[in-house]
Amino acid sequence: MTPQHTTPDSTTPGATTPGADDRPTALFVCVKNGGKSQMAAALMRSSAGDAVEVHSAGTRPGGAVNEQSRQVVEEVGADMHGEVPKALDAELLRRADRVIVLGSEAQVTPVDGMRGRIETWHTDEPSERGIEGLERMRLVRDDIAERVETLRQELLEG
Repeated sequence: MTPQHTTPDSTTPGATTPGADDRPTALFVCVKNGGKSQMAAALMRSSAGDAVEVHSAGTRPGGAVNEQSRQVVEEVGADMHGEVPKALDAELLRRADRVIVLGSEAQVTPVDGMRGRIETWHTDEPSERGIEGLERMRLVRDDIAERVETLRQELLEG
């Protein structure tokens, strides 16, 4: 019998997920953890299923997830239900194989013991072209979804 590896589950304090330490880990970060990073995490969970451990966090978390972000990811079958903004912490940074910073506002400083690299995605910002509301959020979602799919392939084929 092979020993089973466990690591903390991302949703339940103290819980463990069998074999989770064998999966690549992606951490999506933005300032408030209410929009883009939550969208990216939901899209990755939808695309990769249990093959990738997914987290999102904010450098200065807001009070709630953006409702338009939630709505547009649900349109493509992803789910942000039950998600709340969370603060970035050093342990999450250490666990991640890839730390993705969405936009230029959030700043993430490497911590001792990090195993992954930090990269910044300068996502489309339709509001700069006068596009607002759900149309804006759909364009942001589609940009993030393309990048998430590329990242999923990189993490799993690696």
